[in-house]
Amino acid sequence: MAIDALNSTTTARGSAYAALSRQVKAAGLLDRRPGYYAAQIALMLALVAAAWTALVVVGDSWWQLLVATFFAVVSTQLGFLGHDAGHRQIFGSSRRNYRLGVVLANLGVGFSYGWWIDKHNRHHAHPNDEDKDPDIGAGALVFTTGQAQASGRVARMFYRYQAWAFFPLLFLEALHLRVASVRYLLSVRSRAGMRELLFITLHLAAYLAAVFVLLPPGKALAFVAVHQGLFGLYLGCSFAPNHKGMPPLSPEDDADFLRRQVLTSRNVRGNWLTDFALGGLNYQIEHHLFPSMPRGNLRKAQRLVRDFCAEHQVSYLETGLVSSYAQALRHLDTVGRTPAPVS
Repeated sequence: MAIDALNSTTTARGSAYAALSRQVKAAGLLDRRPGYYAAQIALMLALVAAAWTALVVVGDSWWQLLVATFFAVVSTQLGFLGHDAGHRQIFGSSRRNYRLGVVLANLGVGFSYGWWIDKHNRHHAHPNDEDKDPDIGAGALVFTTGQAQASGRVARMFYRYQAWAFFPLLFLEALHLRVASVRYLLSVRSRAGMRELLFITLHLAAYLAAVFVLLPPGKALAFVAVHQGLFGLYLGCSFAPNHKGMPPLSPEDDADFLRRQVLTSRNVRGNWLTDFALGGLNYQIEHHLFPSMPRGNLRKAQRLVRDFCAEHQVSYLETGLVSSYAQALRHLDTVGRTPAPVS
């Protein structure tokens, strides 16, 4: 199922979401933006070329750690563009979006586009549902009191300090993406999955070969560690403000589509630099309501959505970036300190 197909989850034509949807469509905000995305793709190509040129030109020097930092920014931005392709924001054709997504994710960054689509579909369909949203599944962290109480004694000792561990764990996110990707592709055993696995292998082989040919072993290892660590940190910091600490919902809450998406999402206020740095994910409410809306239209849609929510008395949360992290960390700390169940 394509992610933008989630818009079909709407209720009857007279529902609040249907009314908002008609306003958004009438404003042309769901129309494709070929010029916008042509410029985005051109920018990404320029950034990739600049990164590899810098790696070659700087040569055997510890200044390569700055180049590795730039590589982390480029990798994350490629991921954002792949995210847009996954939501069919770029092309009208599913096949063209899929091909671009595989190039960006598997060849460009080194993780599985198919794995991410499967995971992200489930997140959009059930945001903050602890039973169905894979983004808040229990693992290295717990996000609900139920998960905390279901964990063992040793795990609860770690979870008690999970808020402190959150940002350090993000340095391992790039490794997690690749491990999860390979496991998924090996489990599905499809032709498309094997093709994706081949592309990931090509990415890793070319990347490691280039770095270790151009740099001595010590500097090469440092380059890889800085690049991959900061890539994971940047990517994680871009997604963390969106839902962490927002109310968990389950089917029993009986919220309609509009309320389920708005009440579980948090926007981050800012300017054009915030939009670029977070890949448009700072408009998380608008993005969840209209996943196929081109990134460049989200800011324009915000006023319509915010006014509509105010008119219909639906809580609409927008906060600063630092405040969003503080809210997420307070939630993790509160959940991590949940008392053990009384036996």
